[in-house]
Amino acid sequence: MSSHHIIREKQEPALLIMSLDGFDSENLGQILEWSPTVIVHEDIYELADSLALKVDGVLTKNPDFLAQENTRIILTDKDPLEDCLKFLVGEGYPAVNIITTEFMLKDYALFVDDIDIVVFIADQKIFPVRSGFSKWQPAGESVQLLHEIHNLSTSGLVSKDEHFMETEKDGFYSFTFDQPFIFISEKI
Repeated sequence: MSSHHIIREKQEPALLIMSLDGFDSENLGQILEWSPTVIVHEDIYELADSLALKVDGVLTKNPDFLAQENTRIILTDKDPLEDCLKFLVGEGYPAVNIITTEFMLKDYALFVDDIDIVVFIADQKIFPVRSGFSKWQPAGESVQLLHEIHNLSTSGLVSKDEHFMETEKDGFYSFTFDQPFIFISEKI
């Protein structure tokens, strides 16, 4: 059995590729090193195939979509991202990495309690954090807050403007706030 099939135990995050526009191939290679279950949107299936990706699933409206052998067709009607997240939750995946070109809070907020989500857009890594979150970062790293936050308190960060902060020095930074979670973005 190839190492690719170890994933069937869903130990690694699945990888959903909605678009590769602006995404560095080296970063893609690092994500693929763990042999995740790879699901692609039908619009980029041919690109994924040309990159020799082992595609496990295709998000499509077409039940007769022609794909690689042993590729699962995941039917979608109006919202491919939501349909794929529902599929992954239903299949018991604990986490998903998503490569796309846009981030809309409404697309992910309903799934935060059901699956760990990391969204990659170009050179950004976007993920939800809960109050009390802390992380070690070197000095000068930027952290972007992606929506309004109630009663935000931080340590280890200097505010650059309403939505951008920077780590003060090498060490931990942390957030506390009133919401169940917030989404933040870091450079990758």
